Amino acid sequence: MPHLNRLLGYFWVPGLLLYLFSLLIQWKTDRLDEIYTLLLMVMVVLVLVRVQDYRPARTILLAVVPYVAYSAIELLSGSLSNSFLREYKGLFSNSQGFAIIWLVTFVLIARKQKKQLEAERVRREAEEKERREIAAQNAVLERMVAERTSSLTLQTEELQHALEELRTTQAQLIQSEKMASLGELTAGIAHEIQNPLNFVTNFSDVSAELVMELEEEQQRPERDQELEAELLADLKQNLQKITHHGQRAASIVRGMLEHSRASTGERQPTDLNVLADEYLRLAYHGLRAKDKSFNATLTTDFASPLPKIEAVAQDLGRVLLNLFTNAFYAVQKRKEQGETGYAPTVRVATRALPGGGVEVRVHDNGTGIPETVRQKIFQPFFTTKPTGEGTGLGLSLSYDIVTKGHAGTLAVETEEGQGTEFIVTLPG
Repeated sequence: MPHLNRLLGYFWVPGLLLYLFSLLIQWKTDRLDEIYTLLLMVMVVLVLVRVQDYRPARTILLAVVPYVAYSAIELLSGSLSNSFLREYKGLFSNSQGFAIIWLVTFVLIARKQKKQLEAERVRREAEEKERREIAAQNAVLERMVAERTSSLTLQTEELQHALEELRTTQAQLIQSEKMASLGELTAGIAHEIQNPLNFVTNFSDVSAELVMELEEEQQRPERDQELEAELLADLKQNLQKITHHGQRAASIVRGMLEHSRASTGERQPTDLNVLADEYLRLAYHGLRAKDKSFNATLTTDFASPLPKIEAVAQDLGRVLLNLFTNAFYAVQKRKEQGETGYAPTVRVATRALPGGGVEVRVHDNGTGIPETVRQKIFQPFFTTKPTGEGTGLGLSLSYDIVTKGHAGTLAVETEEGQGTEFIVTLPG
């Protein structure tokens, strides 16, 4: 505070003005020094208040305040009544002594605090110096390592090339998994959005015909008011249906945009019943878009009411989409085996847990998972699907989203040849 520092250089000016003022008005008093001292102490308090973020300054402020208060009370008492000051002279003397002792004590404490801060500063500087020395030593070691590895250039380049190929392959597999999921979702959305668009088109055509009939009726010499009212009522009803199905298509588009948008990781209250129902239909229609001959029975058993949970809806949607896709794949494979009387069925159930949280169960009566591979299904890049049909990342990513991203659990119960059930539990 350089401006304040310059002002403090003129601390003598108030004293000179006070002295000149007393001469001007011929003020006969022996308290000019006490007034000036109190003025200086107030200036000190103001400065300490401005710099109270500095710990020793706060301590000194605590030390000065009692002395300033004593000086102000003594000066005011003496100005009003000297007899009062003489009557309680002992009390004022004791108070002054206490204020001085308090002042000296806390000044010593502030001095100690200042030394501690200085010691901390020295320690930080030493640590910073040590860090710089370590950085310099690391630089020397890195240079020595670089010089050492230069003698193995050929082998290093081969290993680096192999590592780059591995990373490229890994990135391609991850991207392939994401694109496969996106393709299935897009196919489902296309099928879902086609229905409301068909309704919009059909009702628009019918509305156009109604308008033409209404125009023809209005051009007749003898107009049928009842027919016109009936046509207008039909037209109004069609427009309401167009609006309804248009809003349905818009909601599907919004859902698609939310799914394609990169996850921000922001948790929001999420209704798992709505989320599971939406992605179940999208996964089913996505598979139907690729294979028109496929059919399956979809069964839902959603608990009502189901408490909302704090979750990242986009991430949980990816988990559910993967589980539903795997379930449909399993029942489709079992159906291809030509088993007599087999009916592909996928069941989704939710329930509230007694201790808080929710549970989602995805059950299929597909091929099941062999005992030999159950312990590996959540490992990255492990898949039971034929080459080209899966990367082995879907369940691994789903497991990480549920367990690491939402502190939940993802378990599996399966019987080979009979079916599989995945159980997702999420805390409240």
